[in-house]
Amino acid sequence: MQIGFNALAQRYKINPAQPLRVKSTIGSTRTSRETDDRIDNQYPASYQPEDSFAGHFEFGLKYEDIHLEFFARLFATIGPEPIEAWCQKAPYGQYARRTGFLYEWLTGQRLNVPDVDNGAYCTALPAQSYLVRSTPKRVKRWRVNNNLPGSAEFCPLVRRTPAVQKAIEFDLKTSLKALDQQFGADILMRTASWLTFKESRASFLIEKESDQTDRVQRFAHVIAQHCGHIENPLSSDSLRTLQAGILGEDALGLGLRLSPVFVGQATLREDLVHYIAPPFAAVPNILDGLSTFEAVTRGAEPLARAAVIAFGFVYIHPMRDGNGRLHRFLINDSLIRDQAIPDGVILPISATITSSINFRAGYNKTLDSFSKPFMQRYATAYRFGPIKTFADGTRSNFIFDEYEDALFAWRYPDLTAHVIYTANVVAHTIHTEMAEEARVLIRFQRAQQQLKEVLEMPDQDANRIIRSLKENNWQLSGKLKKEYPQLADAVTAERVITAVRLGFEDDLGGK
Repeated sequence: MQIGFNALAQRYKINPAQPLRVKSTIGSTRTSRETDDRIDNQYPASYQPEDSFAGHFEFGLKYEDIHLEFFARLFATIGPEPIEAWCQKAPYGQYARRTGFLYEWLTGQRLNVPDVDNGAYCTALPAQSYLVRSTPKRVKRWRVNNNLPGSAEFCPLVRRTPAVQKAIEFDLKTSLKALDQQFGADILMRTASWLTFKESRASFLIEKESDQTDRVQRFAHVIAQHCGHIENPLSSDSLRTLQAGILGEDALGLGLRLSPVFVGQATLREDLVHYIAPPFAAVPNILDGLSTFEAVTRGAEPLARAAVIAFGFVYIHPMRDGNGRLHRFLINDSLIRDQAIPDGVILPISATITSSINFRAGYNKTLDSFSKPFMQRYATAYRFGPIKTFADGTRSNFIFDEYEDALFAWRYPDLTAHVIYTANVVAHTIHTEMAEEARVLIRFQRAQQQLKEVLEMPDQDANRIIRSLKENNWQLSGKLKKEYPQLADAVTAERVITAVRLGFEDDLGGK
């Protein structure tokens, strides 16, 4: 026999886009079986709750995951009466008070019950189990401390699973300091420009637009100029500034989109839809909710905040173009604002994502953790009709019939998997990508110094010779000899080649 939230889902025919992870049943013994996306718990008969809304909902609050999308759908279906009856029967009960608060917070409707005038305050979310507000807000009416990390328009949840706790324990400052100690105190700052460009180029690789040289350079400039510095990066004005920096001021439809959007791919026969974004009319409010999350969680774990801000943004998909680049911009921006990384240091996150099949597959799998069940729920709710031109200039024939219903899912995503992925990517970026870039820079500088001991020349000429030798397998090209007549001398040429090769072949295990 099912109990808890699943029992209520069956009774009231509630089918959330993000499935309930926990299934509770009554059996002979207490057992638990967990997989990646499901937990099956069995309880002995002594745990049997009253077979009512209050009985099953209280059991769920005690023993199961908080699921805001499910709560919002359930409350919209059953209305206020069952909660009012529970609150009148147990006006001081912790679980009745929490439920009353959640109903009013999620629906915006006031229950017909008096304010609670006595009793200790309880929290809306167990802080040991979820990422919560840094400073809870006291709600006197219910004697509840509201520690929900967002607004009713957008409130993502992150479960503090063992995997999450392990991932967010990664200490960025200590790891960056270790790189300084290994390679030299200023090496990361001296690689900042190249790392910025590398991040920009790799970000376009993710979007399959690596040949867009001008846009790569523009994005690199946006990262260098605005990361950690632009006022309120999630405001519509700031997003327009960032988007214009990436696409150019002459791009069509700058600013928040005024048209429908889906993520997919075109084939000869039809467009394949992988994800549908919220309706453009709802985007400003949902984006404000993400801004609320950013504001109320300041002081919490930087890696968790960066993941939620960046992936929350990409699911909202508020811009006509440039969402992917802005998504990855926001990771660095958030970490700099939280002082988790020094101002001026850019983590080449996109370079890590594109560095291996595993990271790229992990990126897609992380996005799928929300989009795949979402699309399974709404697989038959979209279609293509007559082409229409929208206010931002977009011509589209995409029609989605369930925008109102899907708002429950868009507003309350579970982003636990996204935190784990982001933290692992950041750790790999520092330990592998940045360490390798530091080694390359030191090798290049060493080769440059040794070359100048053979032939004194400006840095620009030394760099030209070094790059040419590397690209030509340590052979002097005819073009290079014409540019630098000194290299026509065989003895000098051999000394130059040897000097440069030694610079790249030295042991760089330490500084």
